[in-house]
Amino acid sequence: MKRTAFFISDGTGITAETLGNSLLSQFEGIQFRKITLPYIDTIDKARETVAQINRACEEDGEAAIVFDTIVDDAVNEELSRNRGYKIDVFSTFLKPLEKELRTHSSYSVGKTHSISEMNRYKDRIDSVNFALDNDDGARTQQYDRADIILVGVSRCGKTPTCLYMALQFGIRAANYPLTDEDLESTQLPAPLQPYRNKLYGLTIDPFQLAAIRHERRPNSRYASLDQCDFEVRTVERMFKQHDLPSINTTNFSIEEISTRIMAHAGLLRRNN
Repeated sequence: MKRTAFFISDGTGITAETLGNSLLSQFEGIQFRKITLPYIDTIDKARETVAQINRACEEDGEAAIVFDTIVDDAVNEELSRNRGYKIDVFSTFLKPLEKELRTHSSYSVGKTHSISEMNRYKDRIDSVNFALDNDDGARTQQYDRADIILVGVSRCGKTPTCLYMALQFGIRAANYPLTDEDLESTQLPAPLQPYRNKLYGLTIDPFQLAAIRHERRPNSRYASLDQCDFEVRTVERMFKQHDLPSINTTNFSIEEISTRIMAHAGLLRRNN
């Protein structure tokens, strides 16, 4: 089955996308065509949006699913004229909260993702810069400032995980790639030894690692299954010998890897 889903907002649309995708992911038997329409903040834009939703309903022969976080009453009223199944995220959740908290919401556009506190924003940017500066063992002399240091073989997901934790949680994450030279012994590389309490291992299925590496360096020793299997098994022995916490990244998204590491390592987001 195929259906069209719209995420509509008078801001960035991130909130509508996040909640909508979380709900739609529970329906595995349906293939959704997803359309995000941000900054729908005028009556004219709302009318154009209604026409687009109605066209999708006609093409699919089914009502489109519409998630919206429109704040303006007039724009929201116009949007309500569409023939889709409309889920008003704010009214669904804010009204009960207003009743419980016995106060009215500010109904401000873009509050969730705006730069409302400059210090929090600066923390996130500083963390991203830290992750970039300390990618692939570039500056081990800064490890004393790290909240966590991800360790693993090349292409197991260290860099994107560090960047996601920095941007999403404000975590200062460094990463260190274990090379052939490091794997000659199961001892921790010298630059990592003073920071053992900050280390977190990443491992991966050798077959998937070989496929990932083959896209970067096809038909190379680096991408061969034998080399990948050797590296993964050696690294896993190293993690076990030194009792390092680790996660197998094979079946997890970057978001899942990051949040699992955060929970296991007891890290708290810096940008609350």
